[in-house]
Amino acid sequence: MTVTVTWDRVSARRLERQFLDRPAERGTPVGDVVGAMLGAHAQVLSAAEVSVGVRAAGVTRADVRAALWEDHSLVKTFGPRGTVHLLPAAELPLWCGALTAIPTGPSPLPPDVRVTEEQAEQIVAAIGDALGGGCLTVEELGEEVVARTGSWAGDLVVPAFQGLWPRWRQVLHRAGQSGALCFGPNRGRKVTYTRPPQSAAGPVPGAAALPELVRRYLRAYGPATPRHFAKWLAAPAAWALALFAELAEAGEVEEVAFEGAAAWVAAGDTEFPVGRLRGVRLLPYFDAYAIAAQPRESLFPGEAYRRALAGGQAGNYPVLLVDGVVAGVWHQRRRGRRTTVTVEPVGRRLTARQERELGEQVERVGEVLEAKAELVVGEVTVGPHA
Repeated sequence: MTVTVTWDRVSARRLERQFLDRPAERGTPVGDVVGAMLGAHAQVLSAAEVSVGVRAAGVTRADVRAALWEDHSLVKTFGPRGTVHLLPAAELPLWCGALTAIPTGPSPLPPDVRVTEEQAEQIVAAIGDALGGGCLTVEELGEEVVARTGSWAGDLVVPAFQGLWPRWRQVLHRAGQSGALCFGPNRGRKVTYTRPPQSAAGPVPGAAALPELVRRYLRAYGPATPRHFAKWLAAPAAWALALFAELAEAGEVEEVAFEGAAAWVAAGDTEFPVGRLRGVRLLPYFDAYAIAAQPRESLFPGEAYRRALAGGQAGNYPVLLVDGVVAGVWHQRRRGRRTTVTVEPVGRRLTARQERELGEQVERVGEVLEAKAELVVGEVTVGPHA
């Protein structure tokens, strides 16, 4: 008999597995928390620090940075969707094996700008070779890549923010996903790159890594459809559909009825809490839960869909989560050792209990960022990514 589940029960399970029902106990390794999230988006490092901190009791930004730059249990690199993530160093072989096995579509760049597959492989190899001796800025890395490949790699042809990037830069994320590169500590205000910790076993072969990634995704964010999985990875939908069909035939995933539609869970993983989890949480830009939990219309109900999404895209606004669904947006403005957190509820009035919990959450955000936080309930006037 097919298991039938509701949004409330699914939401409760996801929150539990994300440490959003209650934070992980003190002493839980930061890497375990990040692993449960399937990576923390880290284009803005402070956002990743909040993502981890609200899920782990006592953790501050200093703990996240120590995990990155001192004990190296975390790696900052290019993860799902080719975007910058924090990933557990111990899981990097799995991620590299899976991400490099995902087919990519045609490049949107003009033919005279693109690199060939052979050139891309040359660039990735050159990056790995150049970073064998330490940390390099992007300019220093570019010089080394050109010296090892040819002047063609340095041609300024890739449209960038306010100019043109050299040709080799279009392969930078691929180098990260293959394990040739990760981020190093900033040198002043300049980003640096280095080689990630090397596993003696090397990357997990794609044929084994992809099924394991699907299982982990479904344990964290299931039930989900192949289309949800493809969206999370920015992968071709048809490829994801075929992958799920193979896994279903092998008995590694199974179908459930989720809000009247077919969706998938890892085989045997069909236990769900009885009802909805209550509580208030503040999630930063591009938090893993806001990005991956589907269907989006259920996570962002009613007015929240218009207010907290940018053209249907999640992550552009930090969100207020009430009882597992988005119920507002927020913004923090830091001045020295103090930060003002402005929270704008939408579509509902908070109860006295929820207002008290919101105050506790604001205080916790301040602790994570090592600042004294003040709560203001009112309109958030800044736009996305502010």
